[in-house]
Amino acid sequence: MNILEIENVSKNYAAHKALDGITLHIPEKCVFGLLGPNGAGKTSLIRIITQITAPDTGRVLFKGQPLDGDHVRQMGYLPEERGLYKKMEVGEQALYLARLKGMSRADAMKKLKYWFEKFEIEAWWKKKVEELSKGMAQKVQFITTVLHEPEFLILDEPFTGFDPINAELIKNELLELKSKGATIVLSTHRMESVEELCNNIALIDKAHVILDGSVKDIRKQFRSHTFEINYVGNRIGFTNALWTGFELLDLKEEEEHSSAKVKMLGGNLSVNDLLSLLMPHVQILGLQEIVPSMNDIFIKQVSENRN
Repeated sequence: MNILEIENVSKNYAAHKALDGITLHIPEKCVFGLLGPNGAGKTSLIRIITQITAPDTGRVLFKGQPLDGDHVRQMGYLPEERGLYKKMEVGEQALYLARLKGMSRADAMKKLKYWFEKFEIEAWWKKKVEELSKGMAQKVQFITTVLHEPEFLILDEPFTGFDPINAELIKNELLELKSKGATIVLSTHRMESVEELCNNIALIDKAHVILDGSVKDIRKQFRSHTFEINYVGNRIGFTNALWTGFELLDLKEEEEHSSAKVKMLGGNLSVNDLLSLLMPHVQILGLQEIVPSMNDIFIKQVSENRN
């Protein structure tokens, strides 16, 4: 089931077309990567989903209903532009934002105590926001985004300002929120985060969706059918075994073993066919398919879209 359906949405700012007929379906209880280069249209789409602006054409459905003001309470939004008031105390600020989201003071205080202890920032409750490091302020803003337990979260570059330890902390929190039933839209340029967290992605460029689907299916779609093989044995025997159906792309010989990159040319061939050709001639130490990373796919698709 889809929690959010974006249908033929367009948005113009003066002469600039920010979105041009965008259609996306975001499944519930998943981490959805919203990807694209700077200026692609991601922020414009997020602002429409969060009702900061409205589309010029098209519509957005939240749980099957046209998006309206009541749906905002079921959402949490962490914008890329951080928005804490520098002169306020951290605890006062967090409580104020919780109350804006409809939480009672007692409920907000209880949950803030839990999160501040969990993130080990209890000592900062009475500090001014301006005294916080960038990473510490980011922790506070993350807490205020998830505090009211929204079922739909939009996080725009949530790892900015974090060292590797705290980035891992936030990553684990996102996975826990997903396990509890939340849907998370993650807008990021960190492709390693996409690899680790996202179930589905949409890649936007020049106001259009140029790639959309599950990470698993997309990586399968972009398979190069290329394998890295480590072996011991005669080089001539290895290369001669590949005479039909396979292309040798690279071969390196070392003292203890050799390694090669081999491309499968026929659509009906399999790894077993490759092994059956090689094993009579060499000893196979290891074989691994070279699968393109999401970063490789991102660059390839954006480059092709701009040519």
